[in-house]
Amino acid sequence: MLVLASASPRRRELLRNAGISFTVQAADINEAPLAGESPQDCAERLAREKALAVFQRRPQDYVLGADTIVVVEDAILGKPRDAGDAVRMLRLLSGHTHAVITGVCLVSPVAKGQGSVASEADLVAASETTLVTFCELSDDEIRDYVVTGEPMDKAGAYAIQGMASRWIPRIEGDYSNVVGLPVALVYRMLRERGAL
Repeated sequence: MLVLASASPRRRELLRNAGISFTVQAADINEAPLAGESPQDCAERLAREKALAVFQRRPQDYVLGADTIVVVEDAILGKPRDAGDAVRMLRLLSGHTHAVITGVCLVSPVAKGQGSVASEADLVAASETTLVTFCELSDDEIRDYVVTGEPMDKAGAYAIQGMASRWIPRIEGDYSNVVGLPVALVYRMLRERGAL
């Protein structure tokens, strides 16, 4: 059984669309970056912590953790704290190209005969990076977008599959990664670990 350690409806939809069967058990961890941590290391660490937190309760299952961050000018943008923070993030993205990094971690039980303790695990972590270019946004556009509420639970304060799509003329890399889960990478990890 594959368990998605995330409450994200976008990740659930991406897995369903790819024909991957799963159940959901969200992990509740502190998502703050560590001092001096690179964006890629941060995304992979958070994915690992989420997967391990759920694996402790489900040691017989495969557990998939994921964390998406947005990086612009070396600043990590997580989910906005409030409307003002969303406005700040969107101003940073306006007219620039930024990176979206999703860390993924798959934890699986150790095969029988390799370990005697049920909670022993096999862990693999990786990440995908996609470059996203934003048009210049006016203050009115930013304000009107924030009022819709769409930016509030999204890394970088936007949803590429939503209204913000009208401001994104170019991406380089995996589109599903920007939505919240690099499906091709996850599929490959699941196949390699015998989860499919």
